[in-house]
Amino acid sequence: MSDLPATAIVLYGGTGDLAKRMVLPAFFDLYVRGLLPTQWKLIGNGRGDVAHEDFRAHVREVLDEFGQAPTDEQWSGFSANVLFAGGGFRAEDGGQLPDLIEQTRDELGRDAEIVHYLAIPPSAFAPTTEAINEHGLAESSKIVYEKPYGTSLDSFRKLDVLVHQVFDEEQVFRIDHFLGKEATQNVHMLRFANTMIAGVWNREFIEEVQIDVPETLDIADRATFYDATGAALDMLVTHLFQVAAEVAMEPPLSFSPEDLQDAREAVIAAFRPLNLDEVVLGQFDGYTQTEGIADDSTMDTYVAAKLWVDTDRWRGVPFVLRTGKRLAASAQRLSLLFRPPGGPLHSAGRSPEVLGFDLHGNGRILMELTVKKPGPEFLPDDVDHVLELDRVAEGSMEPYTSLIYDVLRGDRSLFTSSAGLAAAFTAFAPLQGPDRPRVLPYQPDSWGPAEADQLTGRFGWLLNRE
Repeated sequence: MSDLPATAIVLYGGTGDLAKRMVLPAFFDLYVRGLLPTQWKLIGNGRGDVAHEDFRAHVREVLDEFGQAPTDEQWSGFSANVLFAGGGFRAEDGGQLPDLIEQTRDELGRDAEIVHYLAIPPSAFAPTTEAINEHGLAESSKIVYEKPYGTSLDSFRKLDVLVHQVFDEEQVFRIDHFLGKEATQNVHMLRFANTMIAGVWNREFIEEVQIDVPETLDIADRATFYDATGAALDMLVTHLFQVAAEVAMEPPLSFSPEDLQDAREAVIAAFRPLNLDEVVLGQFDGYTQTEGIADDSTMDTYVAAKLWVDTDRWRGVPFVLRTGKRLAASAQRLSLLFRPPGGPLHSAGRSPEVLGFDLHGNGRILMELTVKKPGPEFLPDDVDHVLELDRVAEGSMEPYTSLIYDVLRGDRSLFTSSAGLAAAFTAFAPLQGPDRPRVLPYQPDSWGPAEADQLTGRFGWLLNRE
């Protein structure tokens, strides 16, 4: 086991959907890898009066369905440290949780650290934070907030003021699982560790950056959440802005957590507020027929936008972002499109020179190049190559496993700071104002509204060609 301090992890919303699909499997994965502290407890929390054994049975079912099914030996060691505190948790009534934490500290040691993991709806962030403060559970602790941490610049600021009344910034971990992806972390590793890549990572060579995350999925199982959030708030100001920052940041002073976070968030501060003439919103036909969606809903299920980064490295280079539901394909693609070469081959082949990153799973690196067409004439032709990363994937971790481990270690390099999120919401703010673009209809299984094609450069959306 690791040399981390004794820790009690409190999982608020312990029987909820997020805990089931992501968080509990990640904790068990850390246990199997030997990356949890030598002494630890996992305390689920919720409104119901659930016995420890019943919660353990629930966790076992979760792991069988969504994680790696435990062996009998693994389950025996893991489940002995799993507890449940029912009765909810509010400022006026802490339920069973304060007493159970007190008992756990008696067992683990009075200096044991607490990790508060809020796998609960965003509307519960503020009252839960207040309750943690009221019951004296903020000291010697860390707190993890799921997205969205605020739903606008104003709501973000109000929540952040409350959070900082209870916690120091170093105690706060705002999680965005896109930053925990092995493939996303490979973006800055490939760039900074390879001179031939680092030298062309700027506006002199790169004409356009595309960050494209289309989904074929419907919203039926998340209708209530989705109709209160939409594609732009769910994906653009969070995941896609963070990937853009990974691409656009200046070289950090080092790969230390502080320097990496500072470099990423300094460039977010250089994001120009969105120009609404360069934003296209869409809603797939049939959305309002979904159970739980109002007939007159104008919520966006699609967004495409140009983002401009006002730094010397990137000034004048459009970052074109797209995501949506019920689209023609599912992908997570970052593409750097290079400018045409000078000299005798001004216009190379039919396609741009591209360095691409498939951000799904362990990732792939994609290259589209111009080579000589076989035959007697000196003519260009196109070739593409895929560098599979499976051979270096041994030991790779799922995003939640990686990020929760970083929480336990106190490594904030892959988490957003207060200043970084404030800058992101500032750039996003025009889209939440009175001049928000009209939401355009699009056919399911298409590439979305045709108006979005005007946002890209001379080659259009690269995924549309595949």
